[in-house]
Amino acid sequence: MSETLTKETFIEKVFDYENKDEWSFRGELPAVIDFYADWCGPCKMVAPVIEELSSEYDGKVDFYKIDTEAEQELAAAFGIQSIPSLLFIPKKGKPQMAAGALPKDVLKEVIDRELLGVPSAN
Repeated sequence: MSETLTKETFIEKVFDYENKDEWSFRGELPAVIDFYADWCGPCKMVAPVIEELSSEYDGKVDFYKIDTEAEQELAAAFGIQSIPSLLFIPKKGKPQMAAGALPKDVLKEVIDRELLGVPSAN
């Protein structure tokens, strides 16, 4: 089950962007953050897929959601231009952003390759 983050819980669990300039991930597991809004149609299509993935990757990847309406400062900090936007955060290295309602198989491929280091099946 994905967890909704506020600015405070984001700083605690993901990255303290107020006090650090250089990316420094605080999580124990790689993470995926879904930037969404309640009024966004494509976000509603992605939400159940994110929930399925959070079950499939339970214990391997943390899944979070950020409501861009409620957390405008967080959305601005990441330069969110369109939603849904997904932030893929590896344990080490820089996070990567993907915009749009991506299909489940594409999301799984990105999670496996970028976050878990699983070689591509192709």
